[in-house]
Amino acid sequence: MPVRAEHDRAVLAALLRRDPVLHAYQLGDLDDFFWPYTSWFRRGDQVVLLYHGTAEPVLLAFAAQRDGAAMAVLLDEVAPVLPARLYAHLSPGLERVLAGRYVVTPAGAHLRMALTDPGRLAGVAAAGEVLGPADLPALRDLYAVAYPGNWFDARMLDTGHYVGVRDGDALVAVAGVHVWSPTYRVAAVGNVTTRPQARGRGLGGQVVAALCARLAASVDHVTLNVRADNAVAVRLYERLGFTRVAGFGEYALAVGAGSAAAAG
Repeated sequence: MPVRAEHDRAVLAALLRRDPVLHAYQLGDLDDFFWPYTSWFRRGDQVVLLYHGTAEPVLLAFAAQRDGAAMAVLLDEVAPVLPARLYAHLSPGLERVLAGRYVVTPAGAHLRMALTDPGRLAGVAAAGEVLGPADLPALRDLYAVAYPGNWFDARMLDTGHYVGVRDGDALVAVAGVHVWSPTYRVAAVGNVTTRPQARGRGLGGQVVAALCARLAASVDHVTLNVRADNAVAVRLYERLGFTRVAGFGEYALAVGAGSAAAAG
């Protein structure tokens, strides 16, 4: 079956729901909130997403180990129609498929984790208030100090799934979502940080616990991405009941002088 652009959300949902944890971000992007910023490519049962709602498009290509070869074929066929510059989240080994067209710059090994033991959350004192659009200036101030360069879309506050702890007028800790889809019953926790001077007090765990308690009412799968070398964060999430389910790499891709596409 040749590669094709796929525009049918029902078809995409059926394929992605075969592994809702691995494909949580893609499932969330089927929602109206993200759908207008997506392009989808399919070959048989394999699906690749190009998200263009950010300054630099983001490519998501995830496959279980047994499907790696099939996903590689799809990615190779899609590569010629991808932008000249983009960022990519790829299952292990898929970066080699794109190396003939792009200069591939690694941006770190990451883990996909999933909340598999929510009972552990009961051992953490949840804390935090729900944030809304009026809290955007305070949230941006926190991110500028504690998490510069994070991926945050102000529209995410409209989900009602950002939880923060204050010290006076300042936010000192926050946990939010990158994706929240009650339609597809998935969420991806993201944009979690604590102000440097407030670290070591357990606030990160408290706001994540509060957020997960809220999410439990609307989703079946809570996931997150974390850098594999961020041992402190990985231990925190494991203490809260998350387990490691897959590894992947993040990469900056650019057609340049060193690529076959530029040379040819």
